[in-house]
Amino acid sequence: MDLIFEKSVAGRRGFENPRSDVGIAGEIPAKYRRKEECPLPEVSELDVVRHFTKLSQRNFSVDTQFYPLGSCTMKYNPKFTETVAAMEGFSCLHPLLPQLKQGERLVQGALEVIYDLEQLLCEITGMDRFTMQPLAGAHGELTGVMMIAAYHKAKGNKKKYIIVPDSAHGTNPATAAIAGYEIISVRSNQDGGMDLAELKDKITDEVAGLMLTCPNTLGLFDPGIDKIAAMIHAVDGIMYYDGANLNAILGRCRPGDIGFDVMHINVHKTFSTPHGGGGPGAGPVGVTQKLVPFLPVSLVDKRKGGTYYLNYDYPQSIGYIASFYGNFSILLRAYAYILMAGKKGLEDVSNHAVLNANYMKERLKERFALAYDRICMHESVFSASRQAERGVHAIDIAKFLIDQGLHPPTVYFPLSVKESIMVEPTETESKESMDRFIACMFEADELSQTHPETFQGLPKTMPIARPDEVKAARDINTSYFQSR
Repeated sequence: MDLIFEKSVAGRRGFENPRSDVGIAGEIPAKYRRKEECPLPEVSELDVVRHFTKLSQRNFSVDTQFYPLGSCTMKYNPKFTETVAAMEGFSCLHPLLPQLKQGERLVQGALEVIYDLEQLLCEITGMDRFTMQPLAGAHGELTGVMMIAAYHKAKGNKKKYIIVPDSAHGTNPATAAIAGYEIISVRSNQDGGMDLAELKDKITDEVAGLMLTCPNTLGLFDPGIDKIAAMIHAVDGIMYYDGANLNAILGRCRPGDIGFDVMHINVHKTFSTPHGGGGPGAGPVGVTQKLVPFLPVSLVDKRKGGTYYLNYDYPQSIGYIASFYGNFSILLRAYAYILMAGKKGLEDVSNHAVLNANYMKERLKERFALAYDRICMHESVFSASRQAERGVHAIDIAKFLIDQGLHPPTVYFPLSVKESIMVEPTETESKESMDRFIACMFEADELSQTHPETFQGLPKTMPIARPDEVKAARDINTSYFQSR
C-alpha cells in the first residue's frame, strides 16, 4: 500500500487554513522560521478517508480479534465508557479553568471525578492516597520510585539499591536506574516465586526498596509475599507494587493489606480503557500514609462545604510529573467502568479472568510445555521448546496465528523461560473464542511435526511478512522523508 505522500498530487486540496492576519510570524527570529512550505501531502478529503480507512482495516484490535497478549490485559473496552468520556461537559473543559479567578466553580464536576476516583482506588487497593498525574504505567513507576527516593532523603537514609526479581516487567529495572538506583536481581525458585534465601543474602541497609509484580509475570501469586515485605521493611525499605496484573486480584486481595507501600495502576488494563499502539494510558500512583507527603502536586481535596479544590500545600512534594491533572479522559473512562461494575462486578472480573486463564492452561499443556504446572492467576506461560526441537520456534507460531486472524500472545517474555509463550485471555473472552485459539495452537503443533517447512515466510496474509526487526530498529531509513 502506498504511503500518503506517494498519493500526493500537486495542487490538490482537501482543506486549506485561512491565512493568519495576526502577524505573529514576524516576531519569530529569522533563524527559526521555515524557509519553504512544509512538505505535506497534497490530497483530497476522499483520498485521506480512503487511505486511513484501508490502513485501519489491516490493524488487529480488541474489537475485531482475540487478543491474548500476555501481561497486557487486552480486554474488551465497553462503549458505555466512551459515551461518558465524550460528554460535552467534560470534553469541552479547558485545563486552565481551575487556575482562573472564578474558574474553579466551573470545573466542580471534573474535580469531583478525580476526587471520587481516588477514593475508589484507595478502597480497591488499600492505599491511603493517590495521584492521578502519571500518564502511563512506566511513568507511574518513575513517580513511585521518585517518592521512595524522597522518603529516604527526608529521613537521611543512605540507600543505593532497588531489588527487582527476574520475573519483573522490563520497565522495573529501567525505572529504578533512571531514578539513580543500582539494580539487584533475584532469581525465581522452582515454584515460580522469588527465591527467599537469595533475597535474604542480598538485602543490606543500603536497599531502598523492592519492586514486585504480584501476581508476577509468570502468572503466579507469590505465597511468600508476607516474608518478603517483612525482610524489606526490616531495613526501612519500601515495597513497590507493579499494578500491571491487578486484574487478577480485584476484590480478592488489596496490595496495601499485604505489605506494599506504593503502587501504580494501569487503568488502561485493569479498568478497561483503550490502549495499544503506544497509548493513550494512565498510571495513577497510590501510597500508604508514610509516603503521602511526597505525592506530586496538586491533589484534589474537598472543603467542609462540599466543594472541591486543588491543594498545593505539600512542601515535601516531588513536584509536577505531568501537565495539569493527568490523562483526564482515560481516568474518566476508568471511573465510569468502576461505577458500572461495582464491588460484585469487580470481583467477577478477577474470578472470570482467573477461570479463563486456567482453562486455557489445562488445554494447552497437552501440546505445549508448561513453565510452572500449578494453578495460575490471570495468565500462564508456556514454552515452545518441544516445537523448537523440530525447527519451529515461538516466533514462527506467532506468525502462524496472524494468518488465522488471531493476535499472537506475548512471545520471548519473560526471559526466564526459554521459547516462552505467555497467554492472557482476560475475563471478556467467551469459551468459543478461547477454543478457536486453542484449536489453532494445536494445528500449529501438528504442523511442526508433519510439515515444519510450512512456517517459513509466514504470515502470508499481511502486507509485510518477516521484517528483520533487529535491522529495522538499528538501521532506520529516513532518507525518503528527509528528501521531501
